[in-house]
Amino acid sequence: MNPIIVDAQVLAQLELEQYVEEQAEDVAPEFEIDSVDDADFGTLYRVWSGMRLLGTFYRADSDGLWVAQPCNLELRPRCETKEQAQLVIIALSGLLVADAA
Repeated sequence: MNPIIVDAQVLAQLELEQYVEEQAEDVAPEFEIDSVDDADFGTLYRVWSGMRLLGTFYRADSDGLWVAQPCNLELRPRCETKEQAQLVIIALSGLLVADAA
């Protein structure tokens, strides 16, 4: 049986990639969107960060705009797109970081 020889540079590169990936997960949380049927709102979309519910949004029948409902806030901003509604919820939860560049 031949021993496996591991190049130290390759091993260091793999360790560095794993470290960077772990740090990215800690710094940039992942957001998930799911939906449920709601008697009042129709399809109600929910924005999650891990197991934490950040807020919900839905499309208003009256004007077709998207209504964002961040958790623990009285604000109900109306948005042109569902992506804007998601960003409003994430921003108001304090998890959106502005790029300084």
